Amino acid sequence: MHKQQITVRVPATTSNLGPGFDCLGVALRFYNYASVRRARRQNCNSMAAQAAKKFFAAARCAPFAFSCAISGDVPPSRGLGSSVTVRLGVLHALNALTNRPLTRAQMFRLCTELEGHPDNAAPAEFGGFVVARADRLQKSALDSRLHFVLLIPSFEVKTSAARKVLPNEIDRLRAVESCGNACAITAALASGRYENLRGAFGDHLHQPFRAKFVPFLDRVIVAAEKAGALGGFLSGSGSAICCLTLRAPEKVAAAMLTASRSPGGRTIVTAADNRGTRLY
Repeated sequence: MHKQQITVRVPATTSNLGPGFDCLGVALRFYNYASVRRARRQNCNSMAAQAAKKFFAAARCAPFAFSCAISGDVPPSRGLGSSVTVRLGVLHALNALTNRPLTRAQMFRLCTELEGHPDNAAPAEFGGFVVARADRLQKSALDSRLHFVLLIPSFEVKTSAARKVLPNEIDRLRAVESCGNACAITAALASGRYENLRGAFGDHLHQPFRAKFVPFLDRVIVAAEKAGALGGFLSGSGSAICCLTLRAPEKVAAAMLTASRSPGGRTIVTAADNRGTRLY
């Protein structure tokens, strides 16, 4: 007999990490929950419906109506992977309701196709720090002593709008500098030598062009570094800002909030989730 309802827990993600545009991401320890139940009539949003269409085609099983409810702590349009929590949540739930015809790797690929880039889908699916290239990825678990401090403004930034402002060409020397920084971040996180992150988050690929959406970005990062952070970056396409620190995370959070001078903003201090998506 088929199961009737499944709840899936999907972690928030922070992506790009500055210069690692569309290829670096980390899963974080706060979550959204997708509860999917077989139903007589379809009751879900368009994002869930698109994920379901992908799933049924890939799994080669007969579609069925379902209801979907999303809850949790990952806010939309803040650069924290909220769309991935919906898409992966629905994919995993439908997979469980149909006796698991797809592997995790297959569901990751479906989610990446829906997203258009893998930097949120990969860490949300598999956990940890991930370097993703199309459907190829390398994962490293991160120590809980590395704190991720998030400033979450009250306003949203739509990914579509944030992508429209990106230029078609980048100066070669600036591109090389960004590439070097992305390599330094990868080496530091993969090796556990987190102190080497200091000074490595500089970016010329996307942040300078998206800064107009989050005008306090630079001063928040400067304030965090003065409070002891290793550095910071725009999380995804924003509006959230993420800073990493090995010490005094609450002090860093307070400095970020004060520097933002943004009414309604809040902070979260968290760490990496090394497990990824789970049935709950």
